Amino acid sequence: MSTFPEQVPQNPEAEPSGEPNDSPASDPLGPENIPLPPAEWASEPEPTSPLPSAIEAPASSPQITEDQPLFASYTQPPPPVVREERIPHMGHLGILFLLVLCGLIGVNVLVAVALHMKLWGIATAAQATTDFHYALITQAALYLITFGGCLIAFPLIWRKPFFDGIHWNGDFAVQRFGRLLSAAVVCFFVAMINGMLLPGPTDAPIDKLFKAPGAAWVLFGFGVTVAPFFEEMAFRGFLLPSLCTAWDWTVENLTGTPRRPLDQNGDPNWSLSAMIAGSLVTSLPFALMHGFQTAWSLGPFLLLIFVSLVLCWVRLSTRSLAASTLVHASYNFMLFSFMLLGTGGFKHLDKM
Repeated sequence: MSTFPEQVPQNPEAEPSGEPNDSPASDPLGPENIPLPPAEWASEPEPTSPLPSAIEAPASSPQITEDQPLFASYTQPPPPVVREERIPHMGHLGILFLLVLCGLIGVNVLVAVALHMKLWGIATAAQATTDFHYALITQAALYLITFGGCLIAFPLIWRKPFFDGIHWNGDFAVQRFGRLLSAAVVCFFVAMINGMLLPGPTDAPIDKLFKAPGAAWVLFGFGVTVAPFFEEMAFRGFLLPSLCTAWDWTVENLTGTPRRPLDQNGDPNWSLSAMIAGSLVTSLPFALMHGFQTAWSLGPFLLLIFVSLVLCWVRLSTRSLAASTLVHASYNFMLFSFMLLGTGGFKHLDKM
């Protein structure tokens, strides 16, 4: 029999709440003291902290791939800027007028030098007006000076090639050559009827130019190539579209109608009323420009109005300045060929 008193298990609930309870020391190897394994061992995702805002990559930063060069944004040209400007307009027509003035100044300087040197035996301005050398050279010089200025100025203004701005579209004119030739034939037959009903004077300035030795062949070549190109560029390339755009712009601002959108090629879409008004106004200065050559007679003047209206219709319906130029050149070729046959190869110009 033991002499020590029996150890009675203590009930913590039976002890007073205010007295301390000395619990026995826990086992260091007990399960409650064993640390928990890391989260990845227990197949549980660890919470990830977001990146600091200072080192976060911007969402809009370009991704550099293996196929893209490092400095692609500097080496590649920027994309073309789409412009809603209707080209050409009246402002561009004003610039063309300034270039023509520069050409006239240059031509006057050349004529003054030529008269001073008495080229082709001409010493006065009155004699130069009836000499085909001066008539053709001064006109060609005016065309070339103006055209050179256009090739420099307008591509910088339009941000596009010059021939795109004037709607040249040469491929279309070549493809429609047969139909365009028929328009020239119509103009030729109207000219024959006009010559019978309303004949012009027999001593017109243009007739005097033809009677000079060798002038007929030179005028033939000039009238079929150089003259149609530059006249169409001025009247149907600048004046006609500028007037059509000005008409639509005026109507839009007066009536509050929405602006007409450009077509798929970036060219203006004109209204029917604008094209009719533009064609009529364009034909008047075109006929007046040739009025001096025909002594301002009524028959040739009305014929020129008709031919100009046909050329405007071709230009507007085909959207091609090359088409109206081809019709103009073909019409002139038929007139000169008829004159060539009627005078026996320009040998009997008195039959004109």
